[in-house]
Amino acid sequence: MALRLRGTATLTVLLLGAVGVGVSACTAPAPVQTVIVTATPEPAETVVVTATPTPTPVAEAPVEAPVVPNAPAPVVVEGPANDTGAIPGAQGAASADGNGYLLTYTVVSGDSFFDIAQRFDVPQQQLLRMNPSIPNLGETLYIGQIINLDWQTTR
Repeated sequence: MALRLRGTATLTVLLLGAVGVGVSACTAPAPVQTVIVTATPEPAETVVVTATPTPTPVAEAPVEAPVVPNAPAPVVVEGPANDTGAIPGAQGAASADGNGYLLTYTVVSGDSFFDIAQRFDVPQQQLLRMNPSIPNLGETLYIGQIINLDWQTTR
């Protein structure tokens, strides 16, 4: 008898002696025989996996854009102030000479140096050069302060 098992298993087979006909009833029963069957596993199918190496990416040299210089800044030509009218941040009164050229501006509450320069169409740098006595590059103004608007003089 061939027995094939997968995995490990224990099988117990009991063989009992048969009591024959005509045997006296006093006979001892045949001893019980125990058979242990241990199945050995079959080797599993071996799968060989070979890794295909991934090629190392080659870094391309970055393409640099040509450097193009900025266009030169426009030349600011100093000139007389031109009153464009009161705006928020420049509400004070301006004084002019007999020919209509602006001479001074009087600072009022809420004025800023930038807005004064905007109102009179004068670059801030020019207004600062015309008024070297203004502290903190125009950051500090005082109510009643006189700002020079005559581009040919300094105060």
